[in-house]
Amino acid sequence: MKLTIYHDGQFWIGMIEVVSDGHLKAFRHVFGGEPKDSEVLTFIYNELSTLIHTSHQSGVHVKQNCSNRINPKRLQRKVAKEMRRTGASTKAQEAVRQEYEEQKKQCKHITKQHREEEKQRKYLLRKKKAKEKHKGR
Repeated sequence: MKLTIYHDGQFWIGMIEVVSDGHLKAFRHVFGGEPKDSEVLTFIYNELSTLIHTSHQSGVHVKQNCSNRINPKRLQRKVAKEMRRTGASTKAQEAVRQEYEEQKKQCKHITKQHREEEKQRKYLLRKKKAKEKHKGR
């Protein structure tokens, strides 16, 4: 699991990347103003686990890295490079975009269902009125 906090120009954003079973799942949390260490820790301890476990995200398939021992100097260079990099990785952006698309499909399906129900209700009301007129009331 990796939490990256960066400033997108307007807000401070926390990008959470979780790799499990060869799938990368990414979550975005908006902190708003610059978060203090205590706010970040509160988020990690209280909200992070619920955010991860309540997600219905399938994730993006990623190749697992081998767990060979890494030279300490290489690891140090890798960490320094990661610290210089700002923003989220492209895989994380893809996972977030995929989550947005899934939510959009769900919302579209629910809206269509409500529209069909309303259409059916109006049809039945119209039929009832026509039947009442036919009876002479």
